[in-house]
Amino acid sequence: MDEDIRPFQIDIADTDIADLRDRLSRTRWPEPETVGDWSQGTPLSYLRELCQYWLDDYDWSAAHARLNHFPQFLTTIDGLDLHFLHVRSPHVYATPLLLSHGWPGSVVEFRKVIGPLTDPVTHGGEAADAFHVVCPSLPGFGFSGKPTAPGWGTERIAAAWDQLMHRLGYLRYGAQGGDWGAMITMSLGQQHADSLAGIHLNMVPTLPAPGSPHEELTEREKSSLAAFAAHRKYGTGYSRQQSTRPQSIGYGLVDSPVGLAGWIVEKFHNWSDHDGDPATVVSRDELLDNLMMYWLPGTGASAARLYWESFGKLSQAPVTAPAGCSIFPKDIYRPSRRWAEPFFPDLRYWNELDSGGHFAAFEEPDTFVSEVRAAFRTFR
Repeated sequence: MDEDIRPFQIDIADTDIADLRDRLSRTRWPEPETVGDWSQGTPLSYLRELCQYWLDDYDWSAAHARLNHFPQFLTTIDGLDLHFLHVRSPHVYATPLLLSHGWPGSVVEFRKVIGPLTDPVTHGGEAADAFHVVCPSLPGFGFSGKPTAPGWGTERIAAAWDQLMHRLGYLRYGAQGGDWGAMITMSLGQQHADSLAGIHLNMVPTLPAPGSPHEELTEREKSSLAAFAAHRKYGTGYSRQQSTRPQSIGYGLVDSPVGLAGWIVEKFHNWSDHDGDPATVVSRDELLDNLMMYWLPGTGASAARLYWESFGKLSQAPVTAPAGCSIFPKDIYRPSRRWAEPFFPDLRYWNELDSGGHFAAFEEPDTFVSEVRAAFRTFR
């Protein structure tokens, strides 16, 4: 019975929505930040406006329909229920493709790209570029089960993903990921290369080898290192907290919708490519749909725990599967090809984009689809 694949629909009681609105209406707000920017975190005025929209104007019935638009399923692997979207292409010879999200994202990130990936002809592409798409929610995220014991790090998740794809009948498939999804996809390329047609990453977590002479760096490489140094100095408080004390921050994230929004929206501001407001590239409804994937199932603590399991533990083994990488200019890591090549001995596709950030499928869906298609053409 543990190999059964069960249809699933998100079904939230009206009382849960009433509880959310009650909590939003009773928020105990802090005083404003003492600066005129985001350097102390999500500004009070921005968060109050977003949460007022969440309370008064966010259409839950429409959001419910959006969240249930694609076929969803549950299956149990290694004792844990895993939630996933599974959308088959109308093209029989489509390539199975596993899409893995990260934190603070969810399967909602992929909603705009599933149609073009599965049915390229309808979206101006060619049938040869078609994919059968599988989007799992990471353990402890969304409507997947919450681990009750340690051990669910990226390598174990990768092994579960490989088992999931085989269970669906996909003995050979492609994999794509950013953020933690990139780590999981790289682990698949290390552990299960024989199952993979190839992998595509939109975050490539590589830096120059220790001891590399600084004077030999290109100007672009120097800029990338400067941006990463600024991120490490000013932008890693969340990862330090979640990798050391996820339970402590989890109480606030599960109990307070405003606390959850302030914690997560800051990352959309810092990591996406926008003109000052992340809602200009990811709409308020999309930001809130993603937040609901944390709020409704109460995954603030369980999702944060992935950092405790895996942060700073990326395997240095080569990724032997065929690989393609797309570097977006506002992402956290912006490596050069020569920094990445030692990790990817079969690197077949590399492209550096002019716009876009960390949440590529969310921010730049057309570009994301084009990049995935281009990479997988090199694997055929």
